[in-house]
Amino acid sequence: MNKRKIRNLILLCLAGVVLAYVAMVAWNEYQLGTRQPQGGFTIVIATFDKDNNRHERVVRLTRLDGENYIAAQHWPRAWYRQALANPEIEVKFEESFEPYLAVSPEGAELERVKVGYPMSFGFKFRTGFPPRRFLRLDPR
Repeated sequence: MNKRKIRNLILLCLAGVVLAYVAMVAWNEYQLGTRQPQGGFTIVIATFDKDNNRHERVVRLTRLDGENYIAAQHWPRAWYRQALANPEIEVKFEESFEPYLAVSPEGAELERVKVGYPMSFGFKFRTGFPPRRFLRLDPR
């Protein structure tokens, strides 16, 4: 086998590994989106798009120093963009929805949230290493 064929075979194998990884991430995100586990540390939020259509999403809640935080830590994140565009959201902690304001933490608060809202390497790997964004939930 000549060097060119070996190189092409290696490139083909690498492309297969990358494609398999992307497929695994897509499957994990699909499963999470369709099964949406509720209970424990999760809540339901309602965001509103530019046409004021309501969109509900289950997200993980973390409480730090008496404040409530949620994170966009997956590639599908339309809810996060909607909350930034219209921060007047609704949150269902138990039985009914209550009005809240979604606020992006900055500076020292953001650094504190990053440390207090850990994400394991395994989770990062399964979700394709998405960038993390946080929102603080302030009652209105």
